[in-house]
Amino acid sequence: MSFEHLPDGLGIGVPTPRLTWTLPAGGGSQEAYELEVARDGRIDSTGRVAERDQVLVAWPGDPLNSRERATVRVRVWTTEASEPSYWSTPSAVEAGLLDAADWQAAPVGAAWPEDLGAARRPARVRKDFRIDRTVARARLYITAHGLYEAEINGRRVGDETLAPGWTVYPRRLRYRTHDVTGHLTEGANTIGAWLGDGWYRGKYGFDGGTRNIYGTDQSLIAQLEVTYHDGTTVTIATDRTWNAAPGPILTSGLYEGETFDARLHDPDWATPSGATAGQWTPVRTGSRDMGTLVAPQGPPVRCTQEITPVAITRTGDDSHLLDFGQNLVGRLRVTLDGPAGTAVTLRHAEVLEQGELATRPLREAYAEDTLILSGRGPLTWEPRFTLHGFRYAEVSGWTADLTADTVTARVHHTDMRRTGWFECSDPLVNRLHENVVWSMRGNFVDIPTDCPQRDERLGWTGDIQVFAPTASFLYDCSGMLDSWLTDVGLEQLPDGTIPWYVPVIPGEPMWTPIHPGAAWGDVATLTPWTLYQRFGDLDLLSRHYPMAKAWVDLVDSLAGPTRLWDTGFQLGDWLDPAAPPDDPAGGRTDRYLVATAYFAHSARHLALTAAALGNATDAHHYSALADEVADAFRRRYLLPSGHMTSDSPTAYAVALSFDLLTPPQRQPAGDRLAQLVLDDGARIATGFVGTPLICDALTDTGHPDIAYRLLLQTQCPSWLYTVAMGATTIWERWDSLRPDGTLNPGGMTSFNHYALGAVADWLHRVVGGITASAPGYRKIVFRPRPGGGITWARTRHETPYGTASLSWEETPDGLTAHIAVPEGCEAIAELPGCTPIALRPGEHVLNTAELAPEGHLNPPRSVSSSRPTHP
Repeated sequence: MSFEHLPDGLGIGVPTPRLTWTLPAGGGSQEAYELEVARDGRIDSTGRVAERDQVLVAWPGDPLNSRERATVRVRVWTTEASEPSYWSTPSAVEAGLLDAADWQAAPVGAAWPEDLGAARRPARVRKDFRIDRTVARARLYITAHGLYEAEINGRRVGDETLAPGWTVYPRRLRYRTHDVTGHLTEGANTIGAWLGDGWYRGKYGFDGGTRNIYGTDQSLIAQLEVTYHDGTTVTIATDRTWNAAPGPILTSGLYEGETFDARLHDPDWATPSGATAGQWTPVRTGSRDMGTLVAPQGPPVRCTQEITPVAITRTGDDSHLLDFGQNLVGRLRVTLDGPAGTAVTLRHAEVLEQGELATRPLREAYAEDTLILSGRGPLTWEPRFTLHGFRYAEVSGWTADLTADTVTARVHHTDMRRTGWFECSDPLVNRLHENVVWSMRGNFVDIPTDCPQRDERLGWTGDIQVFAPTASFLYDCSGMLDSWLTDVGLEQLPDGTIPWYVPVIPGEPMWTPIHPGAAWGDVATLTPWTLYQRFGDLDLLSRHYPMAKAWVDLVDSLAGPTRLWDTGFQLGDWLDPAAPPDDPAGGRTDRYLVATAYFAHSARHLALTAAALGNATDAHHYSALADEVADAFRRRYLLPSGHMTSDSPTAYAVALSFDLLTPPQRQPAGDRLAQLVLDDGARIATGFVGTPLICDALTDTGHPDIAYRLLLQTQCPSWLYTVAMGATTIWERWDSLRPDGTLNPGGMTSFNHYALGAVADWLHRVVGGITASAPGYRKIVFRPRPGGGITWARTRHETPYGTASLSWEETPDGLTAHIAVPEGCEAIAELPGCTPIALRPGEHVLNTAELAPEGHLNPPRSVSSSRPTHP
């Protein structure tokens, strides 16, 4: 049992959380279910409910009150079992603070004067209190203006990083609920928190960044509620009775890095004896609209992996160069012991240039951490309030040898559940897929960012729009992206314009003021639809429908009666490899062709959304609008010869993939696309818009062989060129590193940028062969299309209903496929050259030599299948 899209039910932010469960193995499809909810000493049951729903099922009882806890369990009746299943293990759900009136806390922070235009030394805040009885339950509800890490009695609370994350702070500030019962003792206790600037008031953004984007204060908002066994409670909330003192962090910034002076640190500062560990003075209290505090919809950022260096090279008397073998996002943890005052500096970069850290692509993100030793013995330390993108690091100021035991890279990202895997017989393709995974990890840091290393790291709307299908296969990113889309809606301008990136920060002169742009603004329509298709959440689709409708209506007004969006600022096929380094939008494809194509595509998807929501009037209106735009597109951009006015791969890819051509026009367009690819030696000639579409456009028009040639190309530009050049993540530019080993001179040269990795969606569906044909994978098509000399592939996806997998291999007798269909799902197998056959839940082994040839109506009975034993 799970609740909403959360990994657990503690501190849930809705009073009626939806429920999801998977069926017992071998049970077949669900016919009915019974839910039991235990709360307040009573048990309520739904009785037997004759429904097949098992994903995001409505809460079965009265809404939860703030702080209320319940346990839920389910049993099901299935087609293959004569008796109901066993009851599931009870799962607990507990509401957070659901009403602004539940909050007693006020923002508290340092009261001393600060230079608002400069880097400021972060503060720590603390409060002593007493517990006079045995504690039954204790909850800490906590957030901050800026960043925080909390401690109670010297023990850290939680394990998240960069909490509370980045939202549109004036409208939504995320708080988290922690069970801290085990942190408390009878008698004297202390709660404290480290504070950091973060996105709230730190220097962030382009051209040197902007300080104090959301405010000038650095404040903690916390409420510790302690419940005794007799039912009485005591609340310790941030207020004027707290104290603040400068901490041992001297400077801290997400771009700049962090400086920590261990001589100023007393490890007992957040214990009852720590009241003398620093110059503690009364805090300054601030204000906050508590109605803007929201509970998380997804998991936090955490350390998910530790990596030791694969090589350590001494480069000077007091410097070492470290290679971790993998471009990653995180920070270093070091264990050092030296004389007091010894300053050890850690610098980071993604690549080397002439044997040294290539820091130019970082621009003004200095990515430099400094540890000043205390001389009091060995110290294990890592920064708290910064992250870096790097494969290489330089440690300077340390004369002794460094070993793998001394330095560790700790990988950080939003701790989403992994749901998708792919591998095949080609090791270069496997490395490409692994690079996609690593780039997603590094760029899903509370919001979906564009690059994790330079002075940017923004939530670009177009990048996630093209990558969402890949992302939602690899990880359960539903809650995280649902939360971020909420912020997209809040940042949407009154006229319907969707910003280039969300949250919005200053970006003069190119990005501010905000202009509507195709592909980027279309995140409003296309990404909610993608999430609905992958996770089956109709409520998510409904919540974001007003945003999507306002966007399409805006574009409709901009296009006017011609139905052509052919005016205004557009990025077009951004980073087409033919574009010069200093003009990423200067590609081969008419940017207004791209804009009009996306207009039609978004209108079509808005119609589909309206239909799914039962809004027949809107569905009819936007379907007709999509038809009109497609007709205008053909008249304007398709020549009588059958060529596009922009005779470029992206032009044909959008026309085909967005279904903008009539049936007689499709094949000539597909043939022309294939010819263009071949004429260019099967090298990539597409940017952000065309790259996610081109392989499907080729495949769907009978040219899968050309799609495979594109995939397997190793010359620049191509996907595997980057792999051949040693890439361990996806690059922003096809030639971020040029064949001669020099860096691309463009100002945007990131080596960790997931957009061009959107091809992984094609790998999953076409090479791997798993496609959702109904929302949430309730219906699945297993349709591998082998090619390119790839002789086997294995693909697995954890759907909301359970595991779907396909492993195929070419043998002398044909293609053999091992297929797993989740319980509660329907599936069709469409193997090459064979008639489609229906599959029931369970495991199946199919061989094309034993199946009926394509077009045969009665497949033979020799298909083998097996079902796991019912528990």
